Amino acid sequence: MTAQLVPSETLKKADKILFIAHLALGDFTYLQNCFQAFAQAFPHLKIHIWVDEVRRTDNAAAWPYLKKYALYDWLAECPFVAKIYQQTYSPALFEQSIAEAQQQDYPLVVSLSTLRPPMYATLARQISPRGFVAGMKKRTSILAFNQRRAYRKLDVALDPDGGVRAGMHISDVYAGWFQQLFGIVTTPSSRFPFVTIPAQWQQYAKDQLKEWGFKYQDQPSSTEGKLLFINPYAKTKKRCWPLERVVELVAALNGLEAWRGAHFIVNVVPEEMANAKAFFEQHAPGQIRLFSAQENFFQLPAMLLECDLIVSVETAVMHLANAVHVPVVALMRQKNPEWVPVDREHSVVITAANRRDWVKAITVTQVTEVLNRQ
Repeated sequence: MTAQLVPSETLKKADKILFIAHLALGDFTYLQNCFQAFAQAFPHLKIHIWVDEVRRTDNAAAWPYLKKYALYDWLAECPFVAKIYQQTYSPALFEQSIAEAQQQDYPLVVSLSTLRPPMYATLARQISPRGFVAGMKKRTSILAFNQRRAYRKLDVALDPDGGVRAGMHISDVYAGWFQQLFGIVTTPSSRFPFVTIPAQWQQYAKDQLKEWGFKYQDQPSSTEGKLLFINPYAKTKKRCWPLERVVELVAALNGLEAWRGAHFIVNVVPEEMANAKAFFEQHAPGQIRLFSAQENFFQLPAMLLECDLIVSVETAVMHLANAVHVPVVALMRQKNPEWVPVDREHSVVITAANRRDWVKAITVTQVTEVLNRQ
């Protein structure tokens, strides 16, 4: 058994640790278990998390959406996270955050960032000039002098692709990182995603459904009024499903006996709400309710919890479906199979036919065939 990279003595002496990561919601859905396991293994260590915004920009028009990133709400409710750095979306705030972190005089900094790892190795050492610094290190050519110089700033390095085998789920990959770094051994069952939804947001979802006139809760055993949540949006176009397909799907399901009287909720990212309203008012008036977690992240899992079934492209929603134990049909490309929903019993994955295909290559017929069996 290989010795852990961060020495036990270093962990014993430290009183806090800073993790640096470019976290997306999907990342945290599984890394949350790792942070929780770390907190249980080292209860004397306060966990601080630096959320680096990879979309950092000096374009002020983009700041409102970056500032209100939903992950911050989730992190704020985590009992094992003591401090969050979330003001990293502009160059000026990024520098201010570095200065704030330097004041903490961190004895231990660990970068979990796999994008541009040399940059994050440099950032980790800049934040903690005297502390113990660990980070990701990918293979470089002998001529990549700047990258090799950056990696020398690390006390220990972890190859994020080392030990990754075909068929491994991302939750297993993350668990492997924490085992290599800290000697924390977990079981597959402990890697299942979870989300603790505050009561106020659970009530919000119920109130919203009543306001929409959805009465399916009064007849839970009836097929009348099934509630289907559809998420066609992702951060990149390659993973999005066209809104035209959503309209086609709703029309197709209205013709199926199993979905008679169903209600449809379409998830929309906040910045696309105006366009989505205009589109559905023209193409499916009155048939679809649009939803967006604009106030707080927990609006999303609270609404998912109330649904009978979720159809989602490959983004955080399909992982949150597993976290709230609602069946999900995931629409995915062939790339990144490690990101399939982990709950195989309650998940169906529809994969695009060809490796180069985008998610939009998945047809409505493929989806209705699955939903008709659900």
